Amino acid sequence: MSASTGMFGGVRAQYHLRQVFVSLNMRCVNRPEVFVAFANQKIDDKGKVKDEPTREKIRQLVESLVAWTKRLKVS
Repeated sequence: MSASTGMFGGVRAQYHLRQVFVSLNMRCVNRPEVFVAFANQKIDDKGKVKDEPTREKIRQLVESLVAWTKRLKVS
């Protein structure tokens, strides 16, 4: 997940990180991709996300992370 005050929301940074992760053979949560564009309009001064579609994408990402973690859990 990335955020920026610009229109692309950190897309380029995430793309580069994915390249690094592949070269290091790292595991990561690939979906959903969350790019928060114009974050200064969607997140208030206290860090609360005001934009409902953004909140939903973040919720989906956290659920994916939980599911991924459960699959990796050692019995």
